[in-house]
Amino acid sequence: MAWLDAVDGYCERLKPGYWAEPVNAVTNLAFVVAAAVMWRRTAGLPLARAMVLVLAAIGVGSYLFHTHANRVTGVMDVIPIVAFILLYVFAASRDFLRLTPWRAGLATVAFLPYAAATVPLWSMVPGLGSSAGYAPVPVLILVYAWLLRRRAPATAQGLAAGAGLLVLSLVFRTVDEPLCGVWPMGTHFLWHLLNAVMLGWMINVYVRHRTGRA
Repeated sequence: MAWLDAVDGYCERLKPGYWAEPVNAVTNLAFVVAAAVMWRRTAGLPLARAMVLVLAAIGVGSYLFHTHANRVTGVMDVIPIVAFILLYVFAASRDFLRLTPWRAGLATVAFLPYAAATVPLWSMVPGLGSSAGYAPVPVLILVYAWLLRRRAPATAQGLAAGAGLLVLSLVFRTVDEPLCGVWPMGTHFLWHLLNAVMLGWMINVYVRHRTGRA
């Protein structure tokens, strides 16, 4: 398949065309709205500000993918998501677990082999499909929550809530195709909406921890 050939991975898309997925496309505005809400709350926290910018980029990349729908825009969709994960792992390792920057950097790099080793295992779960690529993330969030359960219980609870939101959003991402016959619009748009809320929430958890309001 050529890089610019049209791809069809979601229930809502029935044919090639810019507006073949109008709901999936427009709901990416939720990421931009979440970023705008969090922008003022992250003043004075450069790492949090970087998360907000990447959050907005997730919305832009996903919008391009759900309008142009080819392999190039697919990469543009994935890169900001991976960037947010790596940025948050570094921030959580340095500021939640109090690791030195270089140790936090090692923890961040370690996410890549962790994901590479566990995604194939998640791929064996019946029905999970392409959502297996995201499955290691809520597990990792819960690991950080467990490590913080005594040192910073409020932050741990916030992380656990974020993991729960992510799992719920992944459910809607996963059932998009299986429910296509009974729900032609699909459920992928709910992944966008819930994921935008979840990412904004995760930034808020970080801000509250850093500002002592956790």
